[in-house]
Amino acid sequence: MIDLQTFIPFFEHYGYAAVFGLLIICGFGVPIPEDISLVSGGIISGLGFANVHVMFAVGLAGVLIGDSTVYCLGRHFGTRFLAIGWVQRLLTPERYDGIRNWLSRYGRWLLFAARFMPGLRTPIFLTTGITRFVSMPVFLLIDGVAAVISVPVWVYLGYFGASRKEWLMEWMARSQFGFLILMLCIVLALVIVTLVKKKLRSFTEKLEEDGA
Repeated sequence: MIDLQTFIPFFEHYGYAAVFGLLIICGFGVPIPEDISLVSGGIISGLGFANVHVMFAVGLAGVLIGDSTVYCLGRHFGTRFLAIGWVQRLLTPERYDGIRNWLSRYGRWLLFAARFMPGLRTPIFLTTGITRFVSMPVFLLIDGVAAVISVPVWVYLGYFGASRKEWLMEWMARSQFGFLILMLCIVLALVIVTLVKKKLRSFTEKLEEDGA
């Protein structure tokens, strides 16, 4: 079970700065659950130490800055970045090749889904930057849309569950996997719809060519 109790005093003391700083650190693949930071920010808002709406904005900014920093580092340094020690542990040659294959198969949908994939989020964003799979504006747009979905879920969950921490910890432990599966199912459905549309368009164009 996730232990929020050890995090709450730290967040109560440092407030917005703690949430913002930890979210940026999380963007580099440091094994601190991002949802813990967001939920903790919501909890201290519910306890009166912060404004929940400002906390949402701070959380969103921290998530986007952390993600875009990783992307930009990969984009700037390219494959040279893979030689750095912590990057080698985070993004092995096998994982790098695998993510490149995923990008070629699933395209931008993989970037959207990555926001809901702890453990793979940073390697995917880093690989996207190294390969320059999308431009910076496109990356921010995709990641921003996904973050607008995920960030308020955790922040407001913490806010409304601030007075029931035991229930909140139990709910998080049970729901993390389910939330991930739900988002992956949505992404998969969108991918299928996109592929079907492409097939139909190709089939229609072929019929038009034959008819001409």
